[in-house]
Amino acid sequence: MNYLIKSNSSSAYIASKLTGKLLSNTGISLSSLGAIVLTVSGCATTQSLTPQQCQSSNWQEVGYADGLQGRSGAYFGHYTNSCASVGGASPNRIQWEQGRQQGLKNYCTELNAYKLGREGYDWQPVCPLEGIEKLEEAYSQGRYYYIRQRDLDYLRSPYPFGYGHLGFGYRPFGYGW
Repeated sequence: MNYLIKSNSSSAYIASKLTGKLLSNTGISLSSLGAIVLTVSGCATTQSLTPQQCQSSNWQEVGYADGLQGRSGAYFGHYTNSCASVGGASPNRIQWEQGRQQGLKNYCTELNAYKLGREGYDWQPVCPLEGIEKLEEAYSQGRYYYIRQRDLDYLRSPYPFGYGHLGFGYRPFGYGW
């Protein structure tokens, strides 16, 4: 049986009209969906503070959390700009910096440097210069382990472009041939 529609038949004309309508409607809906997703993701990544948060935040705790993440002193400008945009009180730089210094004491340890390297994260240059060699050595050892594991995982993969994942074995596209 021949399932192809002849180009001069009336069913070919109807099929082309339906396809055109579906694609045009789908194109509009896909582009609007894409715009919505980009808008929502932009809102999700932009964290702005409310006036109540600017006034009642414990800036020492906020600074401590930032220090644990290895954020630099320049990150405080994020809070200043955010509070200024909502008309809230200005954040307390002294309390924030005291908390950040406490957080950096936990960030600037050899164990944390090794963990950051082993998990593939970047090392932030915020630690004091004394003892920095040990921290850099621990980070480079963890980073070496991470790169070695990543390369071994790549070599073990029979199809580096995604075939063979999700339990489909070593067959392309998961078919049984």
